[in-house]
This record gives sequence, structure tokens and C-alpha cells, in this order.
Amino acid sequence: MNPRRFLQVVAGNALSLSAIYLLVGVIVEVLRVQSPSTAVMRVSYALDALPARVLERLGLLGPLKEAYTDGRIGESMVRLVFGATAVGFVFVLALGLAATTLLLRELLTRRRNPVEP
Repeated sequence: MNPRRFLQVVAGNALSLSAIYLLVGVIVEVLRVQSPSTAVMRVSYALDALPARVLERLGLLGPLKEAYTDGRIGESMVRLVFGATAVGFVFVLALGLAATTLLLRELLTRRRNPVEP
């Protein structure tokens, strides 16, 4: 497979995965607001854990919490930041896995078919 075509497919898959994650997040958020239950809250916390960890590793969770508790930003902005972080992380993770797969594939192909001098 052509590496360029492979990356196009991977980028499409990464976008699809990101969109699915975002869609699930929106559905859970609507359920959380409209008819909160223990199960919905559990799923909401699980979905929030990923972006919270990413933001924490980047050193941005503290300032975000501070801005929220000071009233400088609202809950909708926090949700937007969490959503963008999660979608971005899923996209980058999918691209990273694809790049690793492409690299391993190339290494295995070269090992099977060594170039003769």
C-alpha cells in the first residue's frame, strides 16, 4: 500500500473516531442535563477523565479550574475545552498508532525483501 494512501485512510479513521467520541460526549451531556442518573453520571465522569488527565499533564487543568471557580469562564466553556481536548487527543493517538503501524510495516517489508547490492 502506498504510504500516502495509508495516511489518508488513517486520517479519515482518526477523524471518524474523534467524531464518534464527540458524539457520545454530546449525547451523554444531554442526558446528564435532561435526565441525570447514576449511570449517566458515571459515564460522564469516565468521559471527563481522559481530557482532565491530558490537561493535567499539559499543566492546563489548574488554570482552567481557577478560571472556573473565579467565575471567569462558565461550565459551557469548560465542557468545550474538555471536548476539544478529548477529540484532539483521540485524533493524535490514532495518527500516532497509524504512524507506528506504517513504520513497522515498512521494517517488516524490508526485512522480508532485503535490497541486494
